[in-house]
This record gives sequence, structure tokens and C-alpha cells, in this order.
Amino acid sequence: MIEAFVSGFWQVLAWPAFGYLLIGITVGFFVGLLPGIGGLATLALMLPFSYTIKEPVPAFCFLLGMLAVTGTTGDLTSILFGIPGEGSSAALILDGYPMSKKGEAGRALGAAIMSSLIGSVVGALALALSIPIMRPLVLLFGSPELFIIVIMGITFIGTLSGRSMMKGLLAGGAGLMLAAIGVDPQTGSLRYTFGNLYLWDRLDLVPVVVGLFAIPEIVDLAVRGTSIAGSKPEKLTGVWDGVVDNFRHFWLVMRCSLIGVYFGVLPVLGANVAQWISYAHAVRGLKDKNAAGKGAVEGVLGPGAATTSTRGGDLIPTVAFGIPGSGSMALLLGALLIVGLQPGPEMLKTRLDVTFAMVWILIIANIIVCGVCFLILNQLAALTFIRGHLLIPFLLFFVFIGSFTANNSYGDLIVTLIFGVMGYLMVLFQWPRPPLILGVTLGKIAENYLWISTAAYGAKWLLFPSVVILIMITIVTVAYPTITIKERTGRARYERPGDAI
Repeated sequence: MIEAFVSGFWQVLAWPAFGYLLIGITVGFFVGLLPGIGGLATLALMLPFSYTIKEPVPAFCFLLGMLAVTGTTGDLTSILFGIPGEGSSAALILDGYPMSKKGEAGRALGAAIMSSLIGSVVGALALALSIPIMRPLVLLFGSPELFIIVIMGITFIGTLSGRSMMKGLLAGGAGLMLAAIGVDPQTGSLRYTFGNLYLWDRLDLVPVVVGLFAIPEIVDLAVRGTSIAGSKPEKLTGVWDGVVDNFRHFWLVMRCSLIGVYFGVLPVLGANVAQWISYAHAVRGLKDKNAAGKGAVEGVLGPGAATTSTRGGDLIPTVAFGIPGSGSMALLLGALLIVGLQPGPEMLKTRLDVTFAMVWILIIANIIVCGVCFLILNQLAALTFIRGHLLIPFLLFFVFIGSFTANNSYGDLIVTLIFGVMGYLMVLFQWPRPPLILGVTLGKIAENYLWISTAAYGAKWLLFPSVVILIMITIVTVAYPTITIKERTGRARYERPGDAI
């Protein structure tokens, strides 16, 4: 294994593999910055090029190198403009964009880039170290446990969304209702489509996220009539503070990286789910819970680390069993077959060097892109000081181009506008948006796991010890904040002057 590990490293640095890696990084860098296009769509466009690359390592330097960096650069637009470059970068808007509005864009960017680098290294090392133990990781939870985990994720976000826990839980429930739009996968019946063919295929996440988060911020920028970050300082500050924040909260970054790895291993879930679970985990540890969503650096570190670490987790079932953990891994699985490799135990025996080459691709690609990001941070952050009336037309252009390119459908533009209005009203009336997005994201997954569990076990799965434990954790998560608030209210009332008379 050591020999294969070293061999994989030198194969990545050899020519022409390293040249293909640089090309893939360049493509992924710009794809991550552009909202809506996404790594999956770009990977599908670039997959035919693997036919012309005969050797497996150069082919994966190009494809995996491109995919590995889209999450990092997608974080930048979430922080600077409140527009997610990738669907897996949406959680960084919650605290990253408020930091930019307060003039702390440098700190937020430094924190996000460094946490992405740490997360990618953790994910790559998890891939390298988990070869002997990956099967138990994949088989640890069945469909009943995965269904409860999905509900736990929505509940965690709901209980941490502002002062009103009830609003957070209701928003999560509304997201689950919106996720039910379309064709029922079990019965084939139509739900809430109102005779519209566009709604048959459910609501796409990209226009929903872009509308719900980007449009309200653009409206706010237009109303304020200033730049995103207000007055411009002499130079970008706080970048090093953001880097150091990763080491101040090192164990938080490590825990969120491991969350990303685990959700990458689990089929279907991936980065879109891991970012929200890690965000919930990060802000639960805040001393001041009201700081969540107002510029807490922990809210940047958690999802920043989890998003990139899922790449390593995704590769574990793909390489070991030929079971793709996500859509992008399904395409990479096709690339494996194109270059003549058969994923599974046989590949781990005969071409272990290729597996370790993938580990090095993840690490080297993210080191390069993080170095490039640090070099151009001043130019990127300077965009937040451009006057709003000059910036808004370009932001709107990217919002609608990003929404349209998700499915090349004009219906996505209408969805973006509808959710833009909804997002603005939610901000106006102080309703939390993250639980709604998480409900839309996880609704289909939750429904599938619920049907599988019921079909296989009836109602007996509700009594499984693992399910009971997870349900108890969910109940405690909801009950604990309520009890704490009541205790504080009662103590404050008792301590007020005159109450003891």
C-alpha cells in the first residue's frame, strides 16, 4: 500500500497528467464562480474528453481535478454576493454574506478557503485510510435510520433559526410540502402540478436557492443604495484572522469535515445535505445562539469544511463497490469504465495506485486553487465595494443565467422570481429561510427512505433500537431550547426588582 501511495503521487505530478490537472482546475475554478452551472453539468460536458485520454490517471486528473475545486470557488460568491456558485455552497450565505456586509469579507474568505483546504485533505485521507473498513461505513445505517437522520437535519436547522423555533419548524415543514410537487415515485400520480407539465419533474433546487437567497439581497442592496460592504477600507483586512480561525476552532473544523465524509459515503445525501448538518452542528456550539445568521465565523467554517470533504467520502463506495454515492460519482464511474477500469475489490487489488492517485488529485488540486484564491482575494473582495447601482445589473444577469442553465427551461426563471418574492417576504416578516431550503432538498430523499422502510418492515421499523435512539435525540433537540428559554424567562422575572415583595 505504501508503494502504491507513493506511485500514485508521482503519477499525478508526471507529464501529461499534471497538465490535465491544471486544465481541470482552471475549468472548475470558473464553473464554481458562475451560479447555477454546477460541477455535475460541467462534468457531463467534459466526460467525452476522457475517450481521448488513454491512461486512467491523466483522465482523472482532468475530471476529478475539475470537480474537486468547484465547491471552494462556489463558496466565494456565496460570501461576497449572497449568490451560491454551487448548490452545496448555499449554507455559507447565512453567516458569510453578513460578514461581507459588515466589512469582514477578508476574514470570511480566509476562513472559507482554509476550511475548504482542511476539509479536502481530511476527505482525501479518509479515502486512503478507509479501504479496509469502508464496507461497515456504507452498511452501518439502513433506510429507517436514514429517514430519521433526514428529519433530524430539518429539526436541527429549525430549532436554530432565530428567536422563534416554531417559525423554523413550520418553514421546514413547508419545504417538505414543496418537495412533494411532481410525480409520486411510488404510485405515478400527480401531486400539486395544477396541469403544468413543468412541475411534473419536481422543483429544481438551483432556481429555488438562487431566488430565495439572492433576490432579497439584491433588493436590499438596491434599497440601501450603497455597496455591499459600505465604505471601502485602504486594503483588504482580516484574511489572516480567517485563516487563524480554523485553528482557533480546529476541532469544530475536523468534526464538520468528518460529517462531510460520512454523508459523502451514504448514498444520495452528499454535499447538499452535509453542508446543512455541519452548519447546524457549528452554530449549536455558539455561546450566543442569536449570533447565528448574523456573521458568526463558525457558520462559515462548518459548511466550508464539510462541502469539500464529501468528495473523498463520495469516492469510497464508488471505488470499493461500484456504487456511486451521488450524480457526479455516477459520471466518474462511467469514466472509470471508459478508461478500462472495473471498480470494486478487483480494482483495489490490481490498480491500487489509481485509487491513491485520486487521493493525491483531491489534495493537490485544492492546495493549488486555495493558493490562487489567496493571491486574488484583494481583487475579489474589491467587488463588494462597487456601488450597488453598477453591480446589480451583473448580479441579476448571473442570477437568471444560473437559474436558466440548471435545466434550460424558462419555467426555472418563473420559479426564481416566485421564490425571490417569497424570500423577500420571509426576510421582511423574520421567517427563517434555511429550514425551507433544507425541506426542499431532503423531501424527496425522506419520502424514498420512508417508502422503502414501510415496504420492507411495515411499522416495525419504528421500534428498532437505533431508530428509537435517533427519535429521542430529535425530541431532546426540540425540547431543550424551549426548556432553557422558559428557565431564563422565569429567572429574569424573579430577579427583577420588586418581584420578591
